[in-house]
Amino acid sequence: MSHDSTAAPEAAARKLSGRRRKEIVAVLLFSGGPIFESSIPLSVFGIDRQDAGVPRYRLLVCAGEEGPLRTTGGLELTAPQGLEAISRAGTVVVPAWRSITSPPPEEALDALRRAHEEGARIVGLCTGAFVLAAAGLLDGRPATTHWMYAPTLAKRYPSVHVDPRELFVDDGDVLTSAGTAAGIDLCLHIVRTDHGNEAAGALARRLVVPPRRSGGQERYLDRSLPEEIGADPLAEVVAWALEHLHEQFDVETLAARAYMSRRTFDRRFRSLTGSAPLQWLITQRVLQAQRLLETSDYSVDEVAGRCGFRSPVALRGHFRRQLGSSPAAYRAAYRARRPQGDRQPDPDTSAGASRPLPPSDPPAALPPENAVPFQTRRTATPMPAGAASVPGQRSAP
Repeated sequence: MSHDSTAAPEAAARKLSGRRRKEIVAVLLFSGGPIFESSIPLSVFGIDRQDAGVPRYRLLVCAGEEGPLRTTGGLELTAPQGLEAISRAGTVVVPAWRSITSPPPEEALDALRRAHEEGARIVGLCTGAFVLAAAGLLDGRPATTHWMYAPTLAKRYPSVHVDPRELFVDDGDVLTSAGTAAGIDLCLHIVRTDHGNEAAGALARRLVVPPRRSGGQERYLDRSLPEEIGADPLAEVVAWALEHLHEQFDVETLAARAYMSRRTFDRRFRSLTGSAPLQWLITQRVLQAQRLLETSDYSVDEVAGRCGFRSPVALRGHFRRQLGSSPAAYRAAYRARRPQGDRQPDPDTSAGASRPLPPSDPPAALPPENAVPFQTRRTATPMPAGAASVPGQRSAP
C-alpha cells in the first residue's frame, strides 16, 4: 500500500526553476551502495522504451562523492556526471546510502537542498531516505524505509514521521520507499503520476512486475528487536511482550511494567522502534497468527486465542488490514504452495491440532485470495487510540 499525502498542497504545486526540466531524472550514487537498488532507477528511467508506449526520460547518473565508486559486491563504477549535473534535473533519486549510521557528504546534501528549493522532486529508495533525512528534507513529513532500518531512522531523526508499514510514501515533492522491490513500486508510481496508468502498465509489463502491489511491509516484518533497543530499559518490556503474546494485555500493561505513564511510554517506545506501541503490538499478534496458520491446524478461533486477540472477529479484521487476506484464505493459499507432506499430525493433541512445524520462510510473493483492492491513502491521518480495538475495549488488540 502506498501513502499519498496531499496534506501539503503548497509543496505539490511548487514550480521548477527555469534551468530544470521535468523529464530529466538525476540518480545520485555513492560508494559502498548496493548495486541492485542503484540499478532500479537506471533501468526505469534510463532505457528508451517508447516502442512499448513508455514516455522517455533523460537520465543523468551523478557521483555524490569522489570516485571511483565501489558497490557492495566490489564492482567499480565511474559516474559520467558530478553533483553539478543535478542542477538540471526535475527529479533527483537517491537509490541507497552505504551506512545508516554515518553522515552523507555535505556537498551532496547541499545539492539536494538546492534542488528541493528550486522545485525538484526528491526521491529516496530504501536507505536513501537517510540521505534525505540528513538533508532535512523529511522534517515534519511522513516517510518510510526498509522495515529493518525504520527504528534507526525514527531514532536518529525524531522529527520524521516514520511509517514502517508502507511500501512507499508520496508526500508531493518528497517521496520515499521501502527496500529493494518497493523501489520499483515507487518508480512505477512516479511514471504513473507523470504519464498515467497506461504508461506505467506498459513499463510494468516490460519489467515483468505487477503495476501495483496491495498491502505493505507488514507481511515481511521480523519480530526480532531493533539493535538499538538492546541496552535500553524498554528492552525487557518488549521481550516480555513477545514472550506473552498468547495472553490478553494492553499497552497500559506494558507502560506499567516499564514504570512509566502511558504518554511517556508511547513517546519512548516510538523513538526506539519507529512505531506506536499499540500498532506494534497488533502487528506482532498478527505475525504470530500468520505463523500458526502456516505451521499448525489450529482453527481460526484457536489461533485468535493463542495470539492474544479477544475474539476471532478482532483477528480477522487486523489480519485483513495488514496482509490483505482473511486468515482462512491466507492458510489455503500458503498450503497450496507447500509440499503435501510438510504438515505432520501431533499424536499428543486431542483436538485434532497439529504440532507446529520447524520455522520456515514464508513465500516471497504469496498472492492473497480475496485481497483488498489497492487504495491510495490521501492524507497522513494518525490512527485514533481506539481505532484498532474491538468495540468496548480501550487498547488491547
